[in-house]
Amino acid sequence: MRSIRVTPDFAGSSFGSVLFEMGETKIICAASVSTDVPDHAKNKGNGWLTAEYSLLPYSTSPRTKRELLKRDGRSVEIQRLIGRSLRCAVDLAMMQNYSIAIDCDVLKADGGTRTAAVTGGYIALKQAVSRMIKEGMIEQCPIIENVAAISVGMVEGEMLLDLDYYEDSRADVDMNIVMNGSFDIIEIQGTGEKKTFSIEQMNEMVALAGSGILKLVEIQNGI
Repeated sequence: MRSIRVTPDFAGSSFGSVLFEMGETKIICAASVSTDVPDHAKNKGNGWLTAEYSLLPYSTSPRTKRELLKRDGRSVEIQRLIGRSLRCAVDLAMMQNYSIAIDCDVLKADGGTRTAAVTGGYIALKQAVSRMIKEGMIEQCPIIENVAAISVGMVEGEMLLDLDYYEDSRADVDMNIVMNGSFDIIEIQGTGEKKTFSIEQMNEMVALAGSGILKLVEIQNGI
């Protein structure tokens, strides 16, 4: 797994934020809190959590076009993944009348941006919830357990954890795996980019991802 660096409270105007770095991939994750709860959650007496994801223009080479009027399909798919994953971290009924938005902005993309966004997003969420309790917005912590994610893949017959861009671009098999703090699977996104893979190989990759997520959870708990 690549080296990890966490800089908490990176965006002071948010309820919780972090600059999360895995190798050369660098992402700002920031949590904002509002009372703008969507009707489908409000009608059930729940709060809500959503996410937004974007590649900043200078995060890639060549430059990524800024999304102004129409969202890129990849960005929409990734932010939905982040939102789904982080909703598994909280009891929405304990966030009644509040919405948390997790903004994930990629400063530099070198592979694994979606998984880093999930892992860093949890840290920002954890900070936001702590502030909500301190300010009397909620009485109890709604966090159920950690959520973290990491990529795995097969490159030239070798199984790799936490692929950078060069490894990912050559991968025969590419997977993104999200787990909770109990190491139960929340989501698996797996593709045979150039070759098929067996159920046994898939299980090995899931186990390898679990070893990485164990380290990520330890880092999350240390913040």
